[in-house]
Amino acid sequence: MRLVHIYQCLCDETRLRLLHLLLRGPLCVCHLQAVLGEPQVKISKHLGYLKTRGLVTAKREGNWMVYALPAEQARSAELKANLACLQDCASENAVFKRDLARLGKIDLACAPAAVAEVCGAGRRRARCC
Repeated sequence: MRLVHIYQCLCDETRLRLLHLLLRGPLCVCHLQAVLGEPQVKISKHLGYLKTRGLVTAKREGNWMVYALPAEQARSAELKANLACLQDCASENAVFKRDLARLGKIDLACAPAAVAEVCGAGRRRARCC
């Protein structure tokens, strides 16, 4: 992965917000859409951009498309450093804090197994999809 590709991905607030949420684990498009409050087409466009540059992976599970960060061992040193920086900077930003609060309120029980396993979907929350 080239460093320039990482920085091209990081120069958009929506993509930063998506990456920040995916640091918590895999999520389907419907959950990302519910958290960000953006249309599905916009979320999918940004996820496609991130995928073609190697910053996220995608896996179809039934009706869901589940996105995740590359496995820890597959991340380049540059990507690891930039994701750590994003996590540090986002901890003080109101938009990113609000995203995490919204993520905590949505129902992940409707999600595929990969999301439910990571996020503990057995907990009752407001439904998103």
